[in-house]
Amino acid sequence: MNEQNGMASRFKQALQEAEQARDPKPVASLFSKEAELTNLGGDHGHGAEAFWRIYLDQFREVRSEFTGEVVSDHAAALEWQSQGTTAEGKPVEYRGLSVIEFDGKNVTSFRTYYDSAVFVRSEASAKLSSSEATR
Repeated sequence: MNEQNGMASRFKQALQEAEQARDPKPVASLFSKEAELTNLGGDHGHGAEAFWRIYLDQFREVRSEFTGEVVSDHAAALEWQSQGTTAEGKPVEYRGLSVIEFDGKNVTSFRTYYDSAVFVRSEASAKLSSSEATR
């Protein structure tokens, strides 16, 4: 296994461990202290551990499966599908793409792009249900 495929594989395995244990440490430990993490779906805190804790807290349970990847010397684009249950108890299934950049030892940048509409629909449904219950 070459170095770049090694980092992509380590990231995928660490994310799945974090999801299963509901603990951000396995995946957060791969990031450098100066790493930039971006989630276009919303604010996920500052620093890798805070970012991944906020991600995990959106769900009662979640499982990501990786469906494709493109890897270069210092970056990887990872396609994935996730399914689980939101913190509010609603089933959720969505897919996206994450781009990781690395320096050989650590992840230095993480950007994720996904269909955030599933979360908007979930929030809108929760608001509608609570307003109907108060009538």
